Amino acid sequence: MDQGAFLEDLYFGNLGGDYFSSFRVPSCLPKTEKIIDGCLALVSRYSPLKLEEKSEVPEDLLQGLKELGLFGLIIPEEYGGLGLDMAQYLLITEQLARIDMGLAIIPLAHLSIGVKGVLLYGTDDQKRKYLPPAASGDTIFAFALTEPKIGSDAQHIETRAVRSEDGSHYLLNGTKTYVTNGGIAGALTLFAGLATERPGYLGAFIVETGWDGVKVGKPMLKMGLHTSSTTMIRFKNVRVPAENMLGSPGDGFRIAMSVLNYGRLGLGAASVGSMEQAVEDMIDRAGKRIQFGIPIQRFELIQEMIARAKVNSFIARAMTYFTSGLLDRDPFARVAIESSHTKLFGTSRGWSTLNDALQVAGGAGYLKSLPYEKRLRDFRVTTVFEGTTEIHSIYPALYLARRIAKTQKSKPAMFLAFAAALIGFPHVTLPAGDSRIQGALSLAMSCIRQARRMLYRGLMKYGRKLVEQEFFLRRVTRLSMSGFGLISGSCYISSLAKAGHNVDVQVRLLQCFIEETRLIKQQNRNLTNTRWEQRLKKIIGHIDSEPVTGKAGAEHT
Repeated sequence: MDQGAFLEDLYFGNLGGDYFSSFRVPSCLPKTEKIIDGCLALVSRYSPLKLEEKSEVPEDLLQGLKELGLFGLIIPEEYGGLGLDMAQYLLITEQLARIDMGLAIIPLAHLSIGVKGVLLYGTDDQKRKYLPPAASGDTIFAFALTEPKIGSDAQHIETRAVRSEDGSHYLLNGTKTYVTNGGIAGALTLFAGLATERPGYLGAFIVETGWDGVKVGKPMLKMGLHTSSTTMIRFKNVRVPAENMLGSPGDGFRIAMSVLNYGRLGLGAASVGSMEQAVEDMIDRAGKRIQFGIPIQRFELIQEMIARAKVNSFIARAMTYFTSGLLDRDPFARVAIESSHTKLFGTSRGWSTLNDALQVAGGAGYLKSLPYEKRLRDFRVTTVFEGTTEIHSIYPALYLARRIAKTQKSKPAMFLAFAAALIGFPHVTLPAGDSRIQGALSLAMSCIRQARRMLYRGLMKYGRKLVEQEFFLRRVTRLSMSGFGLISGSCYISSLAKAGHNVDVQVRLLQCFIEETRLIKQQNRNLTNTRWEQRLKKIIGHIDSEPVTGKAGAEHT
């Protein structure tokens, strides 16, 4: 396990890998195209509205998805799967999201997070037992981490697994909730605390839902994703064989975080597919809808929505496949920052894009007979899945700050490291030699350099209380995410150019993102809170001091 990193290393002035020159834009293999065509043909026989009304996937449709190999896409051929790499898998995920997000989430939850722990950390015996039925779809997997009281704070989950005196099994007790695929899953990758007095000391287990003491709750009524099963699952004195632990005792948190990197990439690809479909819909609708005697496509505000969507889709795609390339090189690569940026950018920009698509459709976009409102409802949860938007707005900055704090443990050492950060930083040149791309890379390095300096200054000013400075952390993350978007977009264009493609369109999209990044760089350089942020905190302080009366009136306006 090389466990290399890209952005993490870049922040510390190390460009030891050939990440830039080795990146290749993926194209669909014949095997991948066959699966996509099969999915389109199969799903076209079912009405999305009728599937929503049933709130479940009909057995014949589910069987058809199994026969297409959808549940074994990334499972090695030796276990009955198709053995696709991450890029090919994500290309299929894109297309599934275009078709129906509710259907796409079923194999996505199964492969990206459900069975991924077995693929990465399973023993040979565990793989031989569980991967063949997972590949065929006979055993659908789910991921059980979230609990009624615990969401993103996974280190403090309350579910407990206590090892028996003879060491043969663990006794599992607790409750998991919001389990995607919960009602159809035959097995779970589940996480439980192993010692009450040691938060974060977790175990990862393969748990079969048919075992005694496992009680799957009723389907949860949701805003969207009606065809996807979401349930609560309770565990009462469930005997989990010791050989069903993934990794070693205490590895659970690390395994969960590693697996979630893959889940976030899946959401990135789903965001790209949803945005690209929305762009096509907007162009088609805006060309046909006539107002004031002309197509609304000729109005600048409509053009702005379409162009913005194309830029966001391009950058999200570049981020997704750049990161998947890192994982295809090394499945254990430290891509916490990259996957977080990909998830945050893709899902937040995807939500805005789908909202714009409904807006371009006008009143018709609000009708259930057209797909716009369903896509919004189905997509909305992606900003909550695999860590909320708010968590990912501060997580990369916190991750980097903790890495700095580990290496610079005194204030003098921190000051010296900060002084070094002011001077040295690598210069990056892409082999394509396009000055337009090189300008993007220069701005990207400037963003990352600024973010790094801010982190050092923040640590010196706030110390351990840095974790409370969420406005500051969000500013650092915005800089980092924008820099990563420029790097990914540049590498994407360079790869296309080397393959002989005309990249004029992609360069224009990148240039638009350059202008956005310049604004972000200018607006996110403060060490202390901006006036806006200060005023917000005063409002919250005033609200906190107000008595709770339960009445609404003019005195509150």
